[in-house]
Amino acid sequence: MQGILIINKPQGFTSQDVVSKVKKILNIKKAGHTGTLDPMATGVLPVLLGNYTKLSKYLIEHDKTYIAKIKIGEKSDTGDVEGNIIETQDVDLNKLSEDNVKKVLNRFLGKQKQIPPMYSAIKVDGKKLYEYARQGIEVKVEPRDIEIYNIELLSISNLEIEFKVSCSKGTYIRSLCEDISKALGTIGYMSSLNRVLVDKFSIDMAIDFETLEELKDNIEDKLISMKEVFLQFSQIKLNNRKKELFLNGVMLTFNFEDGVYNIYDSEDNYIGLGTVKNNLLKRDIVI
Repeated sequence: MQGILIINKPQGFTSQDVVSKVKKILNIKKAGHTGTLDPMATGVLPVLLGNYTKLSKYLIEHDKTYIAKIKIGEKSDTGDVEGNIIETQDVDLNKLSEDNVKKVLNRFLGKQKQIPPMYSAIKVDGKKLYEYARQGIEVKVEPRDIEIYNIELLSISNLEIEFKVSCSKGTYIRSLCEDISKALGTIGYMSSLNRVLVDKFSIDMAIDFETLEELKDNIEDKLISMKEVFLQFSQIKLNNRKKELFLNGVMLTFNFEDGVYNIYDSEDNYIGLGTVKNNLLKRDIVI
């Protein structure tokens, strides 16, 4: 069994917990995930089955869309609902008017620098930031380049702001929530997070564990193939002789631009991905 399965990750599960659950339900040995979600988060988690685990490097760079909530007037040591409240502030409700919140959100559109949260898996000197944080050790965290493509206010209720944001890879929504709170003249933390889109994988495509149990004997209909995912890559067709050489790892001469290509045989059967560099086609992933 191989393909991409989109799971609607439940709260309280790590991404690896989801992979283990999928392997158990489908009785398979090989699976992996891409686009890690924190345990408190829910939503779209692509799970790669069988040889599709080789695709991970192509799927971690994708843009994402989230629906998040900010609890205003309280600060958490982790930046989210799982942490301890370390500070509270009175909130000027005038600053939480719909017009003002929309204006503040719009300030975050575009390319910018973002400082990742201390409770993250980013490594500094070979050690993860959350390990420093748990020991109470302060380290300098370098800002990262991110981009916010779209940000939309959904609701304001009971000192909680709900918004939808589309962003580049590497964007920490916890940090964004804290930065938005600061721009509103107060403090806040991320109280919930639901990922609704990873590239072309939407929440509408995702299934939960209960549905997976029901469909496990006919799960092929839910699996997404490589050729459905990599439509952005051009095609190269190989005759039978070149196909044999390609499958055996022989580099072939092709006068094509450098880049990744979908590889098909002469009968339009999908073979996998190949990379052209300096007019040489190299086998990358064969499914």
